[in-house]
Amino acid sequence: MNFNTKVIHGGQHHESATGAVNVPVFLTSTFAQKSPGIHSGYEYSRAANPTRQALEDSLASIENGARGLAFGSGLAAIDCVLKLLNPGDEVVAVDDLYGGTYRMFTRLFEKYQLKFTFVSFDDVSKISDVITDKTKLIWLETPTNPLMKLVDIKAVTDLVKGKDILVAVDNTFATPYIQRPIDLGADIVMHSATKYLGGHSDAIAGALIANTPELGEKLHFIQFASGGILGPHDSYLVLRGIKTLALRMQRHSENGIAVAKYLESHPAVDQVFYPGLESHPQHELANKQMREPGGMVSFTFKSGKKEDSIKFLEHLKVFTLAESLGGVESLANHPALMTHASIPAEKRAELGITDDLVRLSVGIEDKEDLIADLEKAFS
Repeated sequence: MNFNTKVIHGGQHHESATGAVNVPVFLTSTFAQKSPGIHSGYEYSRAANPTRQALEDSLASIENGARGLAFGSGLAAIDCVLKLLNPGDEVVAVDDLYGGTYRMFTRLFEKYQLKFTFVSFDDVSKISDVITDKTKLIWLETPTNPLMKLVDIKAVTDLVKGKDILVAVDNTFATPYIQRPIDLGADIVMHSATKYLGGHSDAIAGALIANTPELGEKLHFIQFASGGILGPHDSYLVLRGIKTLALRMQRHSENGIAVAKYLESHPAVDQVFYPGLESHPQHELANKQMREPGGMVSFTFKSGKKEDSIKFLEHLKVFTLAESLGGVESLANHPALMTHASIPAEKRAELGITDDLVRLSVGIEDKEDLIADLEKAFS
């Protein structure tokens, strides 16, 4: 199947008892058994639920993976990946990370004797300098949150090929419509399915997709043993969102390009971070690795003043000042005060997450209305 067909039909089946075209929401915790240990494939909803199973099969299909798993949040999905590791193992992660991921790595898992090294992946060849015989996981975001840096996924996977190192990619910003990391050699793909996969700001969810059945089974055991599953109603909402993913991502990208070009030409704006612009330092990689540039845009002010960014955000009307991203509505965010506040100020400064940085999640409204809203906020 091609992608537009996969998001609707990939891994899906009509419900067997009634022929329902849409998967029903199976609001049950347990399932009847014919005899002890003999059942229809479902025993207890923490292990498997038909609604969640339909979503997980869809996830595997659209990412070209062997197995999908749905979690109660993106962070629950990341937590599951880290539980593949043992004390003393080392993780190499891209330095420009979502604040929640950084917080989990440094404040939760370091105390279990996992070592995290945060580096720039601008020059992949230099990653060899920090890989040791204890390195078991490389964690990537591309594009990164919030500075929209790109990582050459295939170059990273080629670098560690043949070694006992997993490569996991947070594909939240791009979605499988724009890039498919497993096709580029990644072992695990992670999504905050709250964002573009769900697409309507009405569910909190996470996802993992494994490249092999064996790795998928290991992750499923951790999910089952730890219990961070996604409930059936939210599974239904995310599955419904996936069906319009391709259409929405096309519009997000179309609007994202228009907003980024507007910002780049505005006299109050200093830098615009968006892979669809020729001024982006990795624009060539974006053209090679990504189908579209997406709907996430970040920018800074020429004044460099936090006060200017706050005033701008307070005057937006169509864009909503709120956490999160990837919904049909446009959202605006102040990373230093909101999504990345858990990263120490000195680390933010080192990365370039300045106090005047604004991150926009460009929705699917009419682009003329979005640009008019930005213009009024600047004035």
